[in-house]
Amino acid sequence: MRVIAGTARGTRLGSLKGTRIRPTLDRVKESFFNKVGQTLEGVVFLDLFAGTGSMGIEALSRGAQKVVFVENNHQAQSLIYSNLERCHFGPDGIGDDAKNWVLLKSSVLHALSMLREKEIRFDIVYVDPPFADGLYEESLKELACSGLLDESSIVVAEHHHKNVLPKKYGKLIHQYERKLGDSCLSYYRWKEEPGISEK
Repeated sequence: MRVIAGTARGTRLGSLKGTRIRPTLDRVKESFFNKVGQTLEGVVFLDLFAGTGSMGIEALSRGAQKVVFVENNHQAQSLIYSNLERCHFGPDGIGDDAKNWVLLKSSVLHALSMLREKEIRFDIVYVDPPFADGLYEESLKELACSGLLDESSIVVAEHHHKNVLPKKYGKLIHQYERKLGDSCLSYYRWKEEPGISEK
């Protein structure tokens, strides 16, 4: 597992053996970034169920303005910090006062509530829960009504290809999907309903 492009290109990232953390494969990551954009200058990126931090770190490497990692597994949290430092995105690389990333050590639902209070809007959200835990519906429904998205936002869920996700989660509407081996990427757009505001 490595950083594919950008300032940290070629850096190998650590992973956790013997845990339920399932890293996103490089070919899945490459397909995703080919679709959303090779360069992410100015993008605010949300990495839900961050695991190793690979997706958010790739976004940072490609110039994202801000990345928020959300992970509640203690081992994975330590690994994310380690991988950030490997890529010189840790405190030693850019300084505590200038960090363009944050790691929220909580469940996804709690993190979405905290982020809503900060009135942040995300351009890209990557959702990658453990395949077998049935967390897609509650996570995507909560994200849809979280106030963190607008009509320019892209939400992508990585899931097993046999687990067909619904075409709609509240205001999140399915746009496109790409199968890559056992994995599938489902792309959603947030659609405001006439006369209704999330603000």
